[in-house]
Amino acid sequence: MTGITFTRHEGADAAAQLDAFLAAYEEVYAEPPYYEGPRDVAEFVDHYQVHTRRPAMRLVIAWDGDEAVGFTYGYFLLPETRWWHNLQDVTLSEEYMREDGHRSFAIIELAVRKAWRRRGVAAGLHAHLLDGLDAERVTLTVRPEPEADPARTAYLAWGYRKIGTSHPWEDAPLYDCMVQELPAS
Repeated sequence: MTGITFTRHEGADAAAQLDAFLAAYEEVYAEPPYYEGPRDVAEFVDHYQVHTRRPAMRLVIAWDGDEAVGFTYGYFLLPETRWWHNLQDVTLSEEYMREDGHRSFAIIELAVRKAWRRRGVAAGLHAHLLDGLDAERVTLTVRPEPEADPARTAYLAWGYRKIGTSHPWEDAPLYDCMVQELPAS
């Protein structure tokens, strides 16, 4: 990972960084299993702008010189979240699903451009995103297709476990929902 640097941004500063990492998003999500095109990228841009207004939203960008080679972002789940209710194959207790705006941090995106994979960039992004985070747990979703196996393998190595299959909106593909419990601070 020699030469890779990381910058962390929050709130309005994170919103202003979209152009810095959008090319990385487009490159990564054009690949299987996503096959995203211009319409999908436009939807991502719209969603990202909404996400930057969430409490404690954090963005981390990985840089190789002045080139963005990866990014990750997430935010705390709000009390009215549907995150846990989207799980299709498991019944969680009301206590487990209870959110207070500080209990669970959701990683929404974590992506590294192909030429920089398997060099520790994803682990660095993940570590910088969670650095100093005061939460009980972190959750994320990953596609179940074989193309996503390297990501799933990394998440398992970082301490995540699958708790169910998520179907987050009507036309969405299925995702494996994973959780990592964090040590008490």
